[in-house]
Amino acid sequence: MVLELQNVSFTIDHTTILKNITGRFHKGKITTLVGPSGAGKTTLLKLCNNLLTPTSGTLYLDGQPFSEIEPTVLRREVGMALQAAPMINGSVYDNLQLPRKLANQSLSITEAEKFLHAVGLSSSLLQQVANDLSGGQRQRVSIARTLVNHSHVLLLDEITSALDRTAVSEIEQLITTLNQQHGVTIIWITHNLQQAIALSDNVWVMVDGELIATGEPTILTHPTNEVIRQFVEGALR
Repeated sequence: MVLELQNVSFTIDHTTILKNITGRFHKGKITTLVGPSGAGKTTLLKLCNNLLTPTSGTLYLDGQPFSEIEPTVLRREVGMALQAAPMINGSVYDNLQLPRKLANQSLSITEAEKFLHAVGLSSSLLQQVANDLSGGQRQRVSIARTLVNHSHVLLLDEITSALDRTAVSEIEQLITTLNQQHGVTIIWITHNLQQAIALSDNVWVMVDGELIATGEPTILTHPTNEVIRQFVEGALR
């Protein structure tokens, strides 16, 4: 699915967080959002999931304005995984079936095992207490829980920043597999520029609430924009 923003701004408490953002996240591609802390990246992601409503401008999913899409329907299509990978109290199965319970539906054990396998986890974890899992395992369960809704777009907010190097590599491989084998459109906030360069089809660079540039990862490896050059030099120090 194509997710598009047209002249989107967001203001709260008289502070403008996003300024007139226009751009398109292309279907079946991995787009990373990079930029300094406070650039508005997480706010943008929340707008894409309808957790926030823009002060002005319009977001579209496959050409349909968000205002015309039931929020629960939109959040099934556009899933979100967070850095902390929050789990509800209970087992891994309890967490996986949460999206179905919220829709008054059920998730069979067989389906739950399928979603665990999709993120590279053993079905033996199904009855384990979710909060006892490692950070990497929780991230995988968080992503699997999003996939239960058969989301076509997956929003990722710094999901590897608190993980060790091995877990980071495993999550990167998982996201690449979901994208390449299942066609999931990925929109991923990362502070790791090497990660953005290696995994992205497209990059959005945000600074002070503005979208400075979009393009292939070469806009980071060979920046022609002075603002981007300074950001990249500072981030790689």
